[in-house]
Amino acid sequence: MKTKRTAADIDPAKLVPVYSQLKTLILDDIASGRYRPGERLPTEVEFCETFTISRTPVHRALAELAEEGVVVRQRRAGTFVHPLAGVRVPQHDDLRVVITEPHWASAIRSLVPHDVGVEIAEVGYTELQAVLTRAVAEGTAPDLAIIDEAWVAQFADSGFLLPLDELDPGWIESDFATDFVSPVVESRRRNGHVFTIPEEINVAGLWCRRDMLASVDAAPPTTWSELSLAASAIQAQLPLGQYAFALPGGEAAAETTTYCLLAVLASNGVSIVDDHVRLDSGASVNTLRFLRSFIEHRTMTTDVTEYGWMRIPELLGSGEVALSVGGSYEAARIAESAGIGLDEITDHFTFVPFPAGPKGRPATVAGAMGYGIFRQSKDPARAMWLLRQIVAPEALAQRAIGRPTIPPRHSAIERIAPSSQFVATTAELLATAEMRPSLSTYGIVTVQLQAMLEAVLTDRLRPAAAAERTAEIIGAITGLEVVHG
Repeated sequence: MKTKRTAADIDPAKLVPVYSQLKTLILDDIASGRYRPGERLPTEVEFCETFTISRTPVHRALAELAEEGVVVRQRRAGTFVHPLAGVRVPQHDDLRVVITEPHWASAIRSLVPHDVGVEIAEVGYTELQAVLTRAVAEGTAPDLAIIDEAWVAQFADSGFLLPLDELDPGWIESDFATDFVSPVVESRRRNGHVFTIPEEINVAGLWCRRDMLASVDAAPPTTWSELSLAASAIQAQLPLGQYAFALPGGEAAAETTTYCLLAVLASNGVSIVDDHVRLDSGASVNTLRFLRSFIEHRTMTTDVTEYGWMRIPELLGSGEVALSVGGSYEAARIAESAGIGLDEITDHFTFVPFPAGPKGRPATVAGAMGYGIFRQSKDPARAMWLLRQIVAPEALAQRAIGRPTIPPRHSAIERIAPSSQFVATTAELLATAEMRPSLSTYGIVTVQLQAMLEAVLTDRLRPAAAAERTAEIIGAITGLEVVHG
């Protein structure tokens, strides 16, 4: 049992500076397991009280540990042991794996023989990209890690990932190309190679409360006009301060804002980027005007620009919002907020493609998280073997039980669909779903799209000016020619 730290552990009379003594103690505590990877450290104030020292040496010790990559400092959240601290310098020949969901760890371990060592680190989605990028820079990248499909172009073009079709061309040809769902198969290819294999898929669309639609005798909307009419009719029944419609409206919701915006734009036939930047078009401007109209008609509040990525699902579940743009992965949070089980979600809510605009059709955008093998892997062949076990049909179906996300293989969907009406329904949307742009600069482009929507909703920019300005910025970022009109 580890003894509790006290003021006696630091001696200001020593020649070694106080901040250096504290730094050594923290390093020892991480090495001994007192503080585990991803665990929050005491606050600066708590360190001061424990060791009876001033805040200056505490701040310096933590700042140096952050600079050295030992800890991660998150604004307003605190200081945490680096999520990869336990796997950065492995003591054995264990495969190092990074995941985002804690329940995956035991599932992955159950797939490997006892004589195959696996070290698994859990990293939150919001920190994942930065953590992996830094690990590559330090030469301590994991063997296998899950990443967002939107990052594939950046990671592949930067040389972080190994082409999986070169590691195991037979499996890619026999399993991946035939059993994994479209359009995910196409999105995984970059410069003719496959760099990641998906773990799960979700789609963006429109969430509707069945009871609120029924109260105005409306069906789930299939066109923009139907959506506007339903929102207005429901709004007339709501108390002051509540709004019928919501969507992630700015940088506060980060990638969720872009994900949802892309679905709305696609519903009016808008493609952001192909071989040119095509955002500055009449269809784009009309789409932004349509979204702004919910503010003008007082069926949506400008507060949506300040909502985090899970705030709107909570409002929908609690009945404070009737219609919202979001992802299918929000089902669990919606159900929790509504006080129902996930298996009851389709009884109370419906999830449909975003309604068709004047120049489009009902649209969905698919997103996925997938596994990639890093070029720094010490044993790529063994990592590929483990990857195949992780994405085997039965393993995928087993991990999908009780979750709202879609397994990426047809054979896994067939296993889970009979027991999950929600997964069965959302899986059908994949046939016509679009994907986010495959750009190595996607991380910068997505921020511009978030800023554009926020500027329009808050009336800082008119839709035409916002579309033109953002298109020019994206053109400068990507080096692609901008098509106007």
